[in-house]
Amino acid sequence: MRINRQNEQADFDLICFSHLRWSFVFQRPQHLLSRCAKARRVFYVEEPLSSEGGAPRLDVTLDPATQVTVVVPHLPDGLSDQEREHVQARLISELCEEHGIDQPVGWFYTPMALPLAAGLQLRACVYDCMDELSAFRGAPPSLLVREAELMAVADVVFTGGHAIFEAKRDLHHNIHPFPSSVDTAHFGQARQASEEPADQASIPGPRLGFFGVIDERMDLALLEGVARARPDWQLVILGPVVKIDEADLPRLSNIHYLGGKSYAELPRYIAGWDVALLPFAKNESTRFISPTKTPEYLAAGKPVVSTSIRDVVRPYSALNLVRIADTPEAFVAACEAAIAEPTEQLISRADPFLAKTSWDLTWRQMDELVQRAVRDNMRSSGERFHISSPAQQREVG
Repeated sequence: MRINRQNEQADFDLICFSHLRWSFVFQRPQHLLSRCAKARRVFYVEEPLSSEGGAPRLDVTLDPATQVTVVVPHLPDGLSDQEREHVQARLISELCEEHGIDQPVGWFYTPMALPLAAGLQLRACVYDCMDELSAFRGAPPSLLVREAELMAVADVVFTGGHAIFEAKRDLHHNIHPFPSSVDTAHFGQARQASEEPADQASIPGPRLGFFGVIDERMDLALLEGVARARPDWQLVILGPVVKIDEADLPRLSNIHYLGGKSYAELPRYIAGWDVALLPFAKNESTRFISPTKTPEYLAAGKPVVSTSIRDVVRPYSALNLVRIADTPEAFVAACEAAIAEPTEQLISRADPFLAKTSWDLTWRQMDELVQRAVRDNMRSSGERFHISSPAQQREVG
């Protein structure tokens, strides 16, 4: 299927390689690339799916809500890692030929995808390092080696927060922190009374809520400790369970797992909460995270209680926007204080901060840096750069 969607402002196409499914949860990649797609064609290449038979292929669909073209490789079982990379690189080259993608910008969310760009001539190479993927459960052993290779060919590197920026700032000459931003208008809908979602309406208050992926980053012991300490509180947990066994989730009568919800649905759920939670564990997988939901909770007008995650402590706790606690006892006390504070006081502190934090502004700043890299490459060589392998060098095409 050929998708042709160009406009007069589209100065280059962009191909993104990601470890995340486009339709999984609406987060940083979706916010940024949907904005990019307003001006140029964006192709979002997901990790491959396995198929029992048939030739390797790409499923190519245009997401009507964002105008991003989603590309899903399907590979037969039994291929080695090297064969999988080679086949995907060939499929991506064929995609470019079929859709007239000439010298795109390559945008990477995972270093493991670098071999997929082998053979492509790129106007610029971008690495948006939103997480320290090597610290996540199940990370490939070669991920750090691949990241070094990606750093060597990248023209510009972005990070998903300040903690990870500080850890990687010496690894690249053109690296910039872009922490979580917020769609204030979307989450601001939670400040207006609306009809309760059916699966939450029957849950009494006070309600303490969380939305997001439920995985090894969540402090399940803390969650259980709070629920046991205050059986009169109801903990509402929204989101898919990933990489951990659902049997490990604490099961108490006042903890309610309502499953994954769409981005559009979230404001209606948050509107019914008294406190919004960030109950993250303190481990290697959370050392560098910058939770997108922090400003989203504040835009919804809800007080926030979090464990001492670096990018929540600074700036949110430092600005008296979020309460910090790491033990069940301290977390309960912080939630009690949050419930007691008048909402108007929190909003008066949060809104001036949120006014300077938007995905629109973040994307404009990122786009300027990408376009600068494109111009610099044009001036320095007169040609586009060619990624010939996952190792080290850029060759002049």
